[in-house]
Amino acid sequence: MASVLVPLAEGFEEVEAVSLIDVMRRGGIEVCLAYLGDVTTTDLVTGTNGITIKADTSIYNVIVDDFDMIVLPGGWGGTHQLAENAKVQALLKEFKAKDKYIGAICAAPYALKQAGVLGKNYTCYPGSKDEVNHPGYRDDLQVVEDGKILTSRGPGTALCFGLEIVRRLVGTESCRAIKEGMLLDFCSQ
Repeated sequence: MASVLVPLAEGFEEVEAVSLIDVMRRGGIEVCLAYLGDVTTTDLVTGTNGITIKADTSIYNVIVDDFDMIVLPGGWGGTHQLAENAKVQALLKEFKAKDKYIGAICAAPYALKQAGVLGKNYTCYPGSKDEVNHPGYRDDLQVVEDGKILTSRGPGTALCFGLEIVRRLVGTESCRAIKEGMLLDFCSQ
């Protein structure tokens, strides 16, 4: 079974995180939510719009070899914490070094850039483009693939991004079944 790590930082974008988690789990992917604190801190993480999610484990318990992919939800508050967290940045570098999939949506490509793993071609939330400040920005696709780096634009593309992750990790047939079952005709997958 494929497995994906989703680090959650205070101020994450709830629509993106929940949409991605839901679609991936529908596709049979095991999803692990990691909070940024150590084991002595709370496992409850509150998003930018006040919705709180209970994480599964501390980011400090994560072993890269247990996962096929890491996916970062956006939201500027959460993104800045992901970009400044030494453990998250080290994990991103290790996922890249081990040729595993890395994904980011909305503002979160900024955290990929900070780790030096953002691909040559990427997308992000249009209002984040200047802060990401990286050549190769694409505004014409819902999801941009650059090798094993996948990026998406924002809340409105989160379901399509989840489908692309399912397609990559589980297969086209599962992706198609979820797309049809969720009425996601607007997604290009």
